[in-house]
Amino acid sequence: MQQTLISFFCFVFLVFSSKVLCENQNTCRELKCRKHGPAIRFPFSLKGSHPENCGYPGFLVSCNEKRETILELPIPVKFAIKTIDYENQYIQLYDPENCLLVKLLKVYNMPISPFNYSEYQMTNITLFNCSSAERQLANNKVPCFEGPAGYQIYSLDSEEEEEEDTSLIPLLSCTKMYDYSSVPYSSYKPANLHVEWSEPSCKRCEAQGNKCGLKKNGTESTEIECLYRKGGSQKKLLVATGASLGSFVLVLLVAAVYHVYSSDRKEKENQLKIEVFLEDYRALKPSRYSYADIKRITNQFKEKLGQGAYGTVFKGELSAECFVAVKVLNSTKGNGEEFVNEVGTMGHIHHVNVVRLVGFCADGFRRALVYDFLPNGSLQDFLSSAGNNNSFLGWGKLQDISLGIAKGIEYLHQGCNQQILHFDIKPHNVLLDHNFNPKISDFGLAKLCSKDQSIVSMTTARGTMGYIAPEVFSRNFGNVSYKSDVYSYGMVLLEIVGGRRNFGSTTENTNEVYYPEWIYNLLEEKVDLPINVREEGDAKIAKRLAIVGLWCIQWHPADRPSMQRVVQMLEGGENLTMPQNPFASQGPAGTNTSAPSRNLNLQLEVIPELEQ
Repeated sequence: MQQTLISFFCFVFLVFSSKVLCENQNTCRELKCRKHGPAIRFPFSLKGSHPENCGYPGFLVSCNEKRETILELPIPVKFAIKTIDYENQYIQLYDPENCLLVKLLKVYNMPISPFNYSEYQMTNITLFNCSSAERQLANNKVPCFEGPAGYQIYSLDSEEEEEEDTSLIPLLSCTKMYDYSSVPYSSYKPANLHVEWSEPSCKRCEAQGNKCGLKKNGTESTEIECLYRKGGSQKKLLVATGASLGSFVLVLLVAAVYHVYSSDRKEKENQLKIEVFLEDYRALKPSRYSYADIKRITNQFKEKLGQGAYGTVFKGELSAECFVAVKVLNSTKGNGEEFVNEVGTMGHIHHVNVVRLVGFCADGFRRALVYDFLPNGSLQDFLSSAGNNNSFLGWGKLQDISLGIAKGIEYLHQGCNQQILHFDIKPHNVLLDHNFNPKISDFGLAKLCSKDQSIVSMTTARGTMGYIAPEVFSRNFGNVSYKSDVYSYGMVLLEIVGGRRNFGSTTENTNEVYYPEWIYNLLEEKVDLPINVREEGDAKIAKRLAIVGLWCIQWHPADRPSMQRVVQMLEGGENLTMPQNPFASQGPAGTNTSAPSRNLNLQLEVIPELEQ
């Protein structure tokens, strides 16, 4: 029986090993759009036919209705591929509509990364319009160019224009229109356009008759390897080696290969889900970048700004004066839900106190989000206690920041077509621009629901410990709604008042007084808050923020104000009344006689979450 089991595992191991070894041959096979079209293989991949890991980032091609091979470049025009020279690493392009020069001028000076125009084809040209067709200039005629009525447009190399050639005498009756420098176009060969690539470099591998492919040593790796043909002797050696490993090692190997296989299948399912979402979202989506664009924007991920649970943030540059923050998501975290949440939610938002999503990258298993760069970092960096003056912003500025955050949350709840619940309001997710204006960020946990719906159903708690409303943990405290964001905002206000104090639900010292309760007791006893006072009125500002914060963290959602009311409380000049003690009962509603029992579920029907 044991021998039979070992033989079975050997067989399974060989099957999966053969799948891994022949993966490129089976799934990354060479394809063509039509019988006599160019062969499509690594570094190129055919859209809709090859898996994403069969090609190098930026080398995507597609087949059009006429079965022509189209190069998918991040420019507003499309060129067809005539030939691909893999050994010398260049491709010959043409325009199926025979309007090459007109299309080239539309993308004049636009980058075509990861490709470059061939040096020998670059030339300076001049365009002329002539009142009648000139036989001597027939070869220089520019098709598809919309010139003045009754005129024909001709192109001429600028160097030839300067030569004294009697054959160019007809130009004397023409009018010069434009001069263009470094255009990859020749009047004598108007149908030819060559582009080259340097990375990935497979020249040596191709010259040896082998093929290149991506290494399988990481989900985000762009390293390549030369895939040698496997001989019969190697297969026999693999069988002999596998048989000698023993049942225990074989079980581990089978499990590992199966894990890789299942992970790859799951990732492909996630990619398909994201692509379907982006297709439906076409009307609202911001700019889409390839992974090669992301590397160029971040200068090969040179400057790291921060690290989170779902990804790493890098500083990027779109132009000399336009900086961005690029969040590269971890492919090992989640199933793409955070990416869909972020892009889907941010497309509905346009507010001064919410960070702007500039663009995104969904290039196979590589996903990234591109935001406006905010130079002053997060609010978390500027929270300081009474004894710390190094990063203290002053109470006037802290009041402005608090009001800005409240207006941003109010907009999410009431300003969009659908109500947006953030579920992760905390100082770390409040970014500050150059004038310290706050902007809410990180919508990876956000939910969309209709404005006429008051409750959202959730299967698991979400958010950051210390800022999560009690009803998110247990429905015994009430139903989850927009009031959950109000609670998180209240905890942020109390942290602004008290600085970086540990007032979360857990602490190493169980005898330590719960900080919000301590603040409440000080205000009830009319004792001044121990804060950093610099100017007259600072104490009143801090007291107002503290009272509003205590209103927001009431244990029962029905006792908390809406964000619209919070804004009015922060802007108003009236004296605020103290809320009831939110700490009199810290258990489910009705478990403590000091707090009146409330039936928070009356006339509130539980609703399902909307698909995003």
